[in-house]
Amino acid sequence: MLDPAPLYQFLSQHGIAFERHDHPPVYTCEEADEHVPSLPATKTKNLFLRDKKGRRHFLVTVSPEKTVDLKALSKTLEVSGLSFGSAERLDRCLGIEPGAVSLLAALNDKEGAVSIVVDADLWESSAFLCHPLVNTSTLVIDKADLERFLNLTGHEVKNANVPSKDC
Repeated sequence: MLDPAPLYQFLSQHGIAFERHDHPPVYTCEEADEHVPSLPATKTKNLFLRDKKGRRHFLVTVSPEKTVDLKALSKTLEVSGLSFGSAERLDRCLGIEPGAVSLLAALNDKEGAVSIVVDADLWESSAFLCHPLVNTSTLVIDKADLERFLNLTGHEVKNANVPSKDC
């Protein structure tokens, strides 16, 4: 398991406030619903995606209820053939394991190789729930602080109307 201490140090160093809640490991939104207490922030679902050739990578954040239409999202982002990145690729690009994916993983993307995409509707929220590089804690972070964090890590948030599949 990754040590989240450098993340906490970075947040503290830059005056980024957060509220921490520890819990058993969670790997899915359903498990998070079961183990993470009700908190005053928006829940997120984070998808690590790659293009067909594996040259471009995306961290897409949506509401947990949304089932993303990858084919339509490929068109929205103007890339060819989006698919899920492997655990090995996730580790190489963001330095985290499956289950710990969150916007805070941008800290580990020193080369800026991963584009951050947040669903436009979700980005209207005032605070977000994020894993601190491990899936045994959840942080509450205000939107302004999260946006500042992403800017400090060299990442610009692309707001997009992330298409969903019809059920």
